[in-house]
Amino acid sequence: MNVRACTYAGGIPELPRRATIRCPQASPPHNVLLVDDEPLVLCLTAEMLEDLGCHVVTAQNGCEALDVLRRSTYIRILLTDVNMPRIDGYELARKALDVRRDLKILLLSSREPDVRGFPLIRKPFLEEDPRRVMQETTGVC
Repeated sequence: MNVRACTYAGGIPELPRRATIRCPQASPPHNVLLVDDEPLVLCLTAEMLEDLGCHVVTAQNGCEALDVLRRSTYIRILLTDVNMPRIDGYELARKALDVRRDLKILLLSSREPDVRGFPLIRKPFLEEDPRRVMQETTGVC
């Protein structure tokens, strides 16, 4: 895995404050919106997904993620952390499905026992874990 895209200042990766859209609207259907409030996890997971051939859009919280989904109809997969402030992953998943019923949703968590029917990628994970879960549940990456 290539981690050069992560830049650090004081031990915390520098990420844009607003969601970053890095793929055109005409992109293939494996565009992923990745949401995590931990900058290092967000950066490294985005790189893992890009290594798998996914086009990744990132958001650092549920509000940013919902804004991206409302503006970006090409996102097909939402991959979100469960434990986040204000809007947790479960609430984000429900609201995201209200915005786009066809959205595929996968959750990331290290401690959630009940994922409420959503596929789960358990943290910490290796690169083959997101690949396996995404292939099984979305057919892509």
